[in-house]
Amino acid sequence: MKVLLCGATGFIGQHIEAALKHAGHEVIATSSRASPQSVQVDFTRDTDPSTWVERLKGVDAVVNAVGVLRDTRLRPMAAVHADTPCALFDACAQIGVRRVVQISALGLNGNPTLYAKTKLTAEQHLLHLTQAGQLDGTVLQPSIVFGQGGASTELFKGLAKLPFWLLPSPVIKAQIQPIAVDDLATLIVRLLASKHSDRYQVIPCVGSTSITLVDFLQTLREKMGHRPASFITLPNLITRWSARLGDFVPVSPWCTETLTLLRQDNIAPSEVTSQL
Repeated sequence: MKVLLCGATGFIGQHIEAALKHAGHEVIATSSRASPQSVQVDFTRDTDPSTWVERLKGVDAVVNAVGVLRDTRLRPMAAVHADTPCALFDACAQIGVRRVVQISALGLNGNPTLYAKTKLTAEQHLLHLTQAGQLDGTVLQPSIVFGQGGASTELFKGLAKLPFWLLPSPVIKAQIQPIAVDDLATLIVRLLASKHSDRYQVIPCVGSTSITLVDFLQTLREKMGHRPASFITLPNLITRWSARLGDFVPVSPWCTETLTLLRQDNIAPSEVTSQL
């Protein structure tokens, strides 16, 4: 199978590419930079379906793993998460590339963040085309994805090394179901090979166990050979102000969007993930 993989240079995309190649598939990787190993695309500008038609010729399936955590002038979420993916899905429908997998996120419904709204726009468009019979689309909704090289993973590992934590209350209370990035990549390979892909329009991609973020950090400390860390809960006012300060630091994963995302549990049934 020839697979167009968008976001191949990202954390999740690199693992998906490796898993697809290991399974014997031909991968056409996309990148924002021109190189002999990839097709150059620009998710901030490629918002017209006609831009994608030539790239899709001869392709059997598309996997979109492009995503950003922060909305910036150079990488606006509206284009990266919504406008360009929708154009890609429309182009797939136009030329008959039916198999499309969209990497989204868990817990978007009712979430007021721009991240959630833009991701949800792409989700809904793919599902609309699928339900109209124009595509065989699947939306994957992972909880926290854990693995070597992930930005959130490195943040968690860095925190886990510290013997004392000042933590916002959502970090202490919120439930997550981390999934290993290699498991997510394997799931995608199995999904593309499935003869019953029409059964899987939306899949929550989660580990088998729900856990609070603070317990997740404690588990990481244990794996590193450390004793449990002590922690205190930051007052809500300080938490809000620290997140607002993070808004002014583009490279920081801590910001008001992250705080809002953390305020709700990120869990779901794990049966379909386990089956695949």
